[in-house]
Order: sequence, then C-alpha cells, then structure tokens
Amino acid sequence: MPEPTKKEENEVPAPAPPPEEPSKEKEAGTTPAKDEEEVSPPSALPPGLGSRALERKDSDWTLVETPPGEEQAKQNANSQLSILFIEKPQGGTVKVGEDITFIAKVKAEDLLRKPTIKWFKGKWMDLASKAGKHLQLKETFERHSRVYTFEMQIIKAKDNFAGNYRCEVTYKDKFDSCSFDLEVHESTGTTPNIDIRSAFKRSGEGQEDAGELDFSGLLKRREVKQQEEEPQVDVWELLKNAKPSEYEKIAFQYGITDLRGMLKRLKRMRREEKKSAAFAKILDPAYQVDKGGRVRFVVELADPKLEVKWYKNGQEIRPSTKYIFEHKGCQRILFINNCQMTDDSEYYVTAGDEKCSTELFVREPPIMVTKQLEDTTAYCGERVELECEVSEDDANVKWFKNGEEIIPGPKSRYRIRVEGKKHILIIEGATKADAAEYSVMTTGGQSSAKLSVDLKPLKILTPLTDQTVNLGKEICLKCEISENIPGKWTKNGLPVQESDRLKVVHKGRIHKLVIANALTEDEGDYVFAPDAYNVTLPAKVHVIDPPKIILDGLDADNTVTVIAGNKLRLEIPISGEPPPKAMWSRGDKAIMEGSGRIRTESYPDSSTLVIDIAERDDSGVYHINLKNEAGEAHASIKVKVVDFPDPPVAPTVTEVGDDWCIMNWEPPAYDGGSPILGYFIERKKKQSSRWMRLNFDLCKETTFEPKKMIEGVAYEVRIFAVNAIGISKPSMPSRPFVPLAVTSPPTLLTVDSVTDTTVTMRWRPPDHIGAAGLDGYVLEYCFEGTEDWIVANKDLIDKTKFTITGLPTDAKIFVRVKAVNAAGASEPKYYSQPILVKEIIEPPKIRIPRHLKQTYIRRVGEAVNLVIPFQGKPRPELTWKEDGAEIDKNQINIRNSETDTIIFIRKAERSHSGKYDPQVKVDKFVETASIDIQIIDRPGPPQIVKIEDVWGENVALTWTPPKDDGNAAITGYTIQKADKKSMEWFTVIEHYHRTSATITESVIGNEYYFRVFSENMCGLSEDATMTKESAVIARDGKIYKNPVYEDFDFSEAPMFTQPLVNTYAIAGYNATLNCSVRGNPKPKITWMKNKVAIVDDPRYRMFSNQGVCTLEIRKPSPYDGGTYCCKAVNDLGTVEIECKLEVKVIYQGVNTPGQPVFLEGQQQSLHNKDF
Repeated sequence: MPEPTKKEENEVPAPAPPPEEPSKEKEAGTTPAKDEEEVSPPSALPPGLGSRALERKDSDWTLVETPPGEEQAKQNANSQLSILFIEKPQGGTVKVGEDITFIAKVKAEDLLRKPTIKWFKGKWMDLASKAGKHLQLKETFERHSRVYTFEMQIIKAKDNFAGNYRCEVTYKDKFDSCSFDLEVHESTGTTPNIDIRSAFKRSGEGQEDAGELDFSGLLKRREVKQQEEEPQVDVWELLKNAKPSEYEKIAFQYGITDLRGMLKRLKRMRREEKKSAAFAKILDPAYQVDKGGRVRFVVELADPKLEVKWYKNGQEIRPSTKYIFEHKGCQRILFINNCQMTDDSEYYVTAGDEKCSTELFVREPPIMVTKQLEDTTAYCGERVELECEVSEDDANVKWFKNGEEIIPGPKSRYRIRVEGKKHILIIEGATKADAAEYSVMTTGGQSSAKLSVDLKPLKILTPLTDQTVNLGKEICLKCEISENIPGKWTKNGLPVQESDRLKVVHKGRIHKLVIANALTEDEGDYVFAPDAYNVTLPAKVHVIDPPKIILDGLDADNTVTVIAGNKLRLEIPISGEPPPKAMWSRGDKAIMEGSGRIRTESYPDSSTLVIDIAERDDSGVYHINLKNEAGEAHASIKVKVVDFPDPPVAPTVTEVGDDWCIMNWEPPAYDGGSPILGYFIERKKKQSSRWMRLNFDLCKETTFEPKKMIEGVAYEVRIFAVNAIGISKPSMPSRPFVPLAVTSPPTLLTVDSVTDTTVTMRWRPPDHIGAAGLDGYVLEYCFEGTEDWIVANKDLIDKTKFTITGLPTDAKIFVRVKAVNAAGASEPKYYSQPILVKEIIEPPKIRIPRHLKQTYIRRVGEAVNLVIPFQGKPRPELTWKEDGAEIDKNQINIRNSETDTIIFIRKAERSHSGKYDPQVKVDKFVETASIDIQIIDRPGPPQIVKIEDVWGENVALTWTPPKDDGNAAITGYTIQKADKKSMEWFTVIEHYHRTSATITESVIGNEYYFRVFSENMCGLSEDATMTKESAVIARDGKIYKNPVYEDFDFSEAPMFTQPLVNTYAIAGYNATLNCSVRGNPKPKITWMKNKVAIVDDPRYRMFSNQGVCTLEIRKPSPYDGGTYCCKAVNDLGTVEIECKLEVKVIYQGVNTPGQPVFLEGQQQSLHNKDF
C-alpha cells in the first residue's frame, strides 16, 4: 500500500491504485472476535483508505478528534505491567484564546534512565512533531525527590483544539497510559457557521514556523449552495451484500475513510448474539448517519431499575448538549447531535454486569461538481489548463483521458493543481496526441470536456539563400519559420544524411544545415521542408577550388635538408582549377627555368626546384607562388645544406678531485648546418700517446666529469663534436692537470665547554683524507644576525679541539670548521644551532656503568679500578665515602677529572668490601650514587667430618660447614678417600652441595680415611678436614640390607634467585633485562611492560636458558622507558619481580639542565666502556 504523504500547496497527487482487496480483506476477516464483555482495542491503521485518513489527519493536528479508546485497551493488554504514573494529567476546560497546561509525573526511584513519554491527540497523532507557537512540551527532573515532571502547554487555544488526548510513558518492559479530555468554550463574537477545519492549514513541519496556522481560508466567506437531497443509502447494507472486490469502489463513492475498520466490524456483527438477561432489546449491530446529522440509540431493559451507563471507546459519556439521555419506561435512549467524523467509533451500554455494543458510521456528504469542464481549443506547443470546481475544499478528485485515469508523476506531462475548490489539469506543450475527451470524477458527480489541438499558420521569416564557397570552407544554410516544428533537408531530391562533417541543427524556430570542410561533391540544390506543412525552401550551393600548395611531405617548419655535395630535387605537388602558374624566388631574385645549377621545372600537378652539387651558401628560404582565376597561394620552403661540424676549441679543466675532474668547453663556431647532437670525450696520460674514449653515449652538455683517474698523475683531455652528418675532427688537447682532492668535511662538531668569554669546540677528523694528506684545521665563527665569518686561529691547528677567546658575554655565535691540505680547504662542517656565550650551571649527574649497578666482586689480591663518569658545569666537586665514613686514602686511591672519577685499589683485601658512595656537587645541586664492592677469598675447611655408618661397601659421612666462607657463599664440597696402607688420596665426589654423603664401591677388606674440601666461587679451600676414625670394610659375616628411603619431592614453587635491577639504556642501542628463576615443574615466563603483557612485538626478544630469563629491547626510544615485570607461574604458585628502565638520549652540544651532555665522538666509547 502507498505510504501516507502530505499534500502539496497547489498540486494534488493522483489517487493510489486500489489494493488487492480480496487477499487483504480476507486477512482482516479471519481475525478472531473477542467476547462481548471485552472492549476491543482500536484497529490498526488501514493499509487502503487508511492512508488517506492519516494524510488528512497529519496535515493539521487541530482538525482530528479521535475517540479516546486506546488508553483503556492498552491498560487491559498491559494489566500485568507496573504502573509508572504517580500523577496523571486531568481533563480541563479553557476558553478560546487562553492557555492551559496538563501535567504528568513519574517516579524514578527504580529507573536507571529517563523514561520515554509521548503525547497523542486522538488515536494516532503524535504531538511531538506539532510543537510550535500553539503547543509547548517541557520536562524537568527533581533530584531530591527523584520525580520526572512532564508538561504539555496549549497556548491561545482554538475551539477546534477540543477533543480527547492521551499520555503514554514507557521504560523498558513497563508501560502506563492515561487519557483526558479538553473542552474549549467559544468566546463572544465567534462565528459558529464557518467550517474552520477547512480553513486551518499548518505550515511545514520541522521548520521555524511549525505550529503556525493559516487563516487565509477565513478571509472570504464561502457561499453554501443548496444541493438536491439524495435518498438515504445504507452503506452498511451495501457492504454486507457486496462482493469483496467492490469494497474499494463503495468506499470511494460514499466517502468511507476507514474501510478496514468497517470490515472488521462487519465480521463481528455476523456473530450470533447471546441472549441477555438484563436487556429485553439490545442495540442494533451498526448505525449510519451523515456528517452533521443526528443519531438515536435505543435499548430496552428487562428490569427498569437497573442503572445504565453509555460508553464511547471505553470512556463513559456524560450528558451535554451533544449527548442527550432519555428514559421512556424500560427504554433507554441516547441522542448524538451534530455527528462528526470523530464520532465514528464503537459505542456500548452497560446494565448491571452485562453490556451490548454497536458501531456508528459517519458518512461524509458526497462531493459535487459545482463548475463543469469546458471544451477547449489550443495550438500545438501551448499550455492548456482544464478547470473545474467542486463543493468541498481539498476534495478527492480523479481525472481521466478517454476513460483512462491520469496518474501524474515526475516523468508525466500532466500536472494537477488544487486551489481550494478549484481543480486544474495542466498540459505543458500540447501536441496533437493530447486531443481527446477529458473527464473529472468525484464521489457525487462527474464532468467531461473535449480538447482540440490544431496547427498554427506557418510564416517564413528568413528564407534560404544561394551560396558560393571555397573548397574546405564551411557551408551554412539557415532559415527561420514562425513555428517551432521539425523539418527535413534534401539535396538534389535525396534526403540529407548526417555525418561527422554534415550536421543538421534545429533550435526553436531556426533550422540550419552546416557542412564543415566543403568538397566539390557538396555542390548542388538543397531544399528544406517543414513537417506537417506543404512548404519548401530551396537554395543552391556552388564550390570553387583556389590554387593550393601541398607541403605534406615536408617537415613541420617546411625545411628540406641536403648534405653538401649532393644533388637536391624538390618536387612540390600543387592543385587548382584552372591549373595555376608557379613562380620560384630566393629573396628578391627569381629562379627561372633553364639549365643552370639552380633551376625550376613545371608540370601540370607539381613544380620542382633543382640544385646540382649543393653548397653551404645554397642554404636559405625559397618562395613558391601560385596564381589562377580563383585566387593565389604562397609558400616558403627552407633549404638547409648540412656538413660536418668544425672541431671545438681546447677544453678547460676548472676543478679537480682525487680521481676526477670537471671540464668545460665551448661549442664549435660552425655546427655544419645541423644541430650539435653531443660530444665525445677522450683522455690520455701526459707521457702517453694513447687516447681513451671516456663516453660511449653522446654527452649533451658542454661540461663533463671524467672519473677513475690516478691521483698525482698528469692527464690531458680533448673533444669531438657530433651532428647528424658525422663526427668532427678532435679539438686541441687541454692543459695538463693532476688529480688532487681536498679532504671531506670534519665530523662530529660539538661544544665542549662554554664560559662567559670563551667557547671550546671539539670535532673528529674527516672520514676521507686522500693522498694529499691533512695539513690542519681552520675554525671560524660569526655572530648571529651577520654573515661575516671570523677566523678564530691565525695558524693551522693540528688538534681536534680549540677554544675561541675574547667573546662578549650573552652573545650568540655560529661556528664552523674546515680541513685544509695541499688541494685547499674542505667543505665546512657547521654546528647546527647558535651557541650562547654564557656559562650555564648544569646540575650534576652520576652515570653508574651497567656492570656496577650490581655487586662488584673481586678476589683478594686483584686490582680494583673503577671509572665512574659524571657531568655537571662548572666543574663539580666530588667526594667518596665508604659505609658512611671517609675513605682511607692510604689504602684506596681516588683520582678525579672533569668528566669522571676513578677509584683504584692495587691489591684488594677482604676489608675493602663495603658500600662506596660517590657524591657530586655543583653549586647547590647534589647528586649521589652507591656502589657495592665485595672482595672474596678461598673458604676455610669444614669444621668436623664424621663417619656416621659403614655397611657393605658403603660409608655414610657427615660434616659441618666451615667457619670462614671466604666472604662468598659456599658453592659445594669435594670429598676424597685414602687407603690406610698407602695414604694416597683420590677424589670421590666433586662440587657436592650437601653436608652429608654416602661413599660407595669401596674395596672389601680395606680401611679408609676421608677428608672434605670447602668450595666457593674462588675455588677449593687450601686445607681439608679429615675424619679422625677410619672406616673398615668388612669381608664377610654381615648381611647388607638396603636402606629404605622415602621418595623425595622435588616440586618447588617459582622463586627468583637473581632479581631484576633498575637499568639505564641509551636510545638506539639494544638493551637487555636479566633475571634467574627456579621452580619445579618448570615455570612459564611472561614479560610485561607497565602491567601489559608483551606478546608478538617485533621490538622485543625473550630468551630462557637454564633458568636465566632475558628480555632484549631492540633499539629503544624514550617511549620504551617504564616499569618492566617478569612473571613466573607453575602449578605451585606465581611470583613477579619488577624493575625500572630509563632510556636516555645522547645530545650534541648543550642540553637543558638536568639532562645528560655528551660530545660527538664520545657516544660509541661511552657505550663500549660503561654499558
């Protein structure tokens, strides 16, 4: 079914085609009926005529008064849901022009968000889209009481605002609704006889003027014409007796707007009525009344004492001027006066516990045609308007052409405009095909008229004219007639066919025949004949051919090239009628026919220029002139005599390098009459006579760079010029030259230090020096804002460090350095930014090398030499402390420099172990660090070794750890045995970790002594502890029983044996984090950064070998800094360990306070030494 649409202001859309009623009515008719005691909910919007009803209602919200039965139906359908309203809107009364507000409140204690509320007028109309000048919707929320307040305010009420309204609120699966009535009393001076609904038209929804009403319909009172009274027709009886296929026709004819709802009621009427104990006579199944009429409902009670109540759509009807109640004995009568379309609904009456219902159908009066269509005559191309008037504004009218309905649309030539009661059919650009009988049909009448379309008299405004044109020119035949109609062109009696060269143009009343590039065959008699008229316009076309010189075989600039010494025979085709006469000339001198070296020859279709044995002087411009009766033709031909070019002059070498040079030369004075295509270059050693070609592809420029020469050897070069004819003779050789190159620029120019008057610069030697060597460096500077470079050193310096003195404080300078050798100065190396001449206090920073961030371990007697770099400006003060006390400088040597401090111990002793704290101080800034040094030695022997038991070939030993562990953890024990007879010691067990062991495979009958050595990371103890008693291995007489041992549980929860340590990394250099873990079963290792697991990230590599876990960070950046965590998990538990990684960037020059300062060139050495 078509969707509801809004009416345009001046046009009315054609009625939608009728739906397939049998199928849809069958669906409507199969809906099961409810019991009489139930109140049926309002039917859904009909898909047929219901779309027109919705269109009528949506056009103006003030015109619809839908019976308020929807709320009760929804309450019955949702009786099991919660009630949301704590205060419902109440009905009210207002006078015309006054304001009224309706309020609804919802409790929000159990609601997580704002509920959805909708305001309706009647059944379908949502008032949210009607907010504007006369309607305002507001909502507020009280936080303390948690109550939502919703308000609907009607401003300056109109008498047609009266009706039933409904408020619905929903929240998830909860629903509540309430309906209320609004009565509007007319103020004095109103005119009740005007149908105000037809005058009210709402402006476009969603625009700024939404809600405004148009009162233009009230400015002119309409004349009410008396219509002939038609006999009353019971539409209800018609529908009951009609076929389903005729429902749509009956609905249109009798103004039924809710056909689907009427059919549903029809089905309910066909049910068998139950006998009632309360009613002696019930209501008829349905009643019908015309709009504005009066209807009478009558029921007869079995008991006159029963109380009767009347309802409309579930709402009780109160007595008023519209609703009148009467009691006559057992009869109870309801009168409804002035029935309107809003009264079309379901009514029922209750008596005690029983009720009976009926349906009221309000029929609109038929629409009459008040002004008939008139026969019309028009000419082709004119605009035609067929006009009629009907009895009602905006009535539904259908137009027909020869009995077929006209359906306007975007591609249709027909348009329909509606102006109140006027309905106009508009035909743009009428043609003869539009001549027909047109009719209009309404629900109450029809009218028809004939339209005739004729041709207008034709006038020739501009006739065709004869034309004479030159060959190749455009032929344009043009005429103008009084009418815009097509026509046909003919040539010599045959139709003209369009092509790429021949175009037929028709623009309005003008007709053209355009022929581009006229040919001789285009000559003839042309005629134009307009369609539908017996008129012709003739013209003759004559084509002539002036002389023409055909130079298609020549170049674009008409140049002919001949090699010197050859013969030129230039034949130029010509055309023209009569044949033209040709004349050749060069400058002011004519070339005649004859037998000279330069002569001409004439033929009917060509003219020839002959030059025997061409010479350089024959080059120039030759002219050919043609002339006949049709005109003249002129052309110029350039003859070019070409030869080998002259040799170029000797080349000049302008710049030399270590194995290359740059050479320039001038083009030859004479190019041989042909452009120089390029050059060949050759070179040779000065002592040699063998020339070597340097390029096999032509060099297009006059400069070349020979390469791959031997530095220090003298060379010569020469040039050959090449044109299209050939190669010239070689040029004279250049002056001898020796390749000798300057060095590359110095590298890594950095600021070493800055004071108030000096700047010290440091740099690295050039990457490439060459055979000429390096004589020294020149350091230059200039002040910011100038371009005058000042040499800082008068003589060349051979060191890579220099101090610029005598600078003004707070000045800014730019610095550059050059390397100088026998070939000259190299390209300068610039410092990237201006340098401020002012000493900067840089806070101190101690950079502990990576290997010193863990305990530094050395053996007794070894040397300890630790270099700790630091930074800070001016030169920091540095002090050392050991375990909080001053260092004894007689035992420990401390040496300090500007950039580092060295702690040196020649022979370390165990007393040197401890915590060493360096402190760097610059002004009020202090930086401290801590280094743990551990001096270790061999351990002492175990204290006591005992023989616990001897059985069979086995001896059980136990011992106690040594008192002196050598300042390092005991890593194991070595057990030896010796036969009492020989006392030669043999090692039985090495690297044994426990303090008890069983020695097996002893020789029966022997007697053994045992001793045990302690072991740490330095090695075995110097002495061993021997058992005091010996162990005798008896020969026989004893039965050995294997001891019973319980299975040892090797499972162990994860435990880190070596933790992660906080680490500093250098940006761009790989960094690693290491820790060791043990556990059984083998734990699963997970690495995390900032509590986020590292998974499949190409910037990280993770290793695990023998319990040592390593995370490698590839070329870290400052963004890779943060907290890293290693997590070990097995079935017995989980353990984590964290460390912090800080990524530092090596800067060139002075950085901001608090950040590291490095010199270029120190980056690699610092990385190798400390990290």
